[in-house]
Amino acid sequence: MQARPAAWPGAKLRIATRGSPLARWQAGRVGELVAAVPDGPGFELVVVRTRGDELADVPVASIGGQGAFVKEVQSAVLDGRADVAVHSAKDLPSTTPDGLVLACIPERADPRDALVGSALGDLAPGATVATGSVRRQAQLAWLRPDLTFCELRGNMATRVERAERAGAGVVALAALERLGLGSHVTDVLDVDTMVPQVAQGAIAVECRRDDAATRQLLQEIDDGDAHEAVTAERAFLATLGGGCTLPLGALCTGRGGDGDLALDGMLASRDGHVLLRRHGVGRDATELGTRIASELLDECGGRALEDWSRPGAEGGSR
Repeated sequence: MQARPAAWPGAKLRIATRGSPLARWQAGRVGELVAAVPDGPGFELVVVRTRGDELADVPVASIGGQGAFVKEVQSAVLDGRADVAVHSAKDLPSTTPDGLVLACIPERADPRDALVGSALGDLAPGATVATGSVRRQAQLAWLRPDLTFCELRGNMATRVERAERAGAGVVALAALERLGLGSHVTDVLDVDTMVPQVAQGAIAVECRRDDAATRQLLQEIDDGDAHEAVTAERAFLATLGGGCTLPLGALCTGRGGDGDLALDGMLASRDGHVLLRRHGVGRDATELGTRIASELLDECGGRALEDWSRPGAEGGSR
């Protein structure tokens, strides 16, 4: 491989990240991957505090949804304080700001959700489950209309503690495993039970669109299969809109022997009385995600999603 120019101040790639333990782990992992590339630079973290961090006890949907955890990190790259921004890919809105590009999706972890505190089948009638996610609440309410829910915020260790105190809680399996908290898992929810959030388990790396050297570097740690799957899921999200404010989810799996991608998509009412699912296959990631989302929109009867997904809305049936 031809040696790269010294494109990074102090021969280090500056990585913008939130300050939570999980965010730092993810940024560090990207740094390790970059450093392992032949002639790759070292790295340093540029820790940024986001609106979501400032309002740690407020439901995410009330403070801007997915964008609450990424805008300030993206700004650090746009204004030159950092070379790349590293995020949990599920926190990214469906559109990328002008001047940035989603350059890399490294290896993806298990995208499924997990219960801590209790297995799903062991939850007593009327049990309380800790989760602030409307997606998780809707799918659990569809399966178990007797369940009640309470908010769950904070870093992952805090969430686990609060969830176990409540009796049960739902968190991303990847986050638990990355932070060495896998021993707290009491139940892993398969996709037939709960469709994950778009891009869950994936790490997203953004850089400036005009930064050719960094884009070239990031291509060498990009996982093509993971990137393609996330592209399909983000196309699904872009077509439906809503981010954290609507109960929706999608999971794309890799190409099989026939070369097709497969995508499972879900849209529900917030109270879980209505839950729609679609499965489809295709060769083009963006087309597949857009098509499955459009089929769900058609089943909604053309009504605005915010109206359709409100508690008590009519639509598909249990």
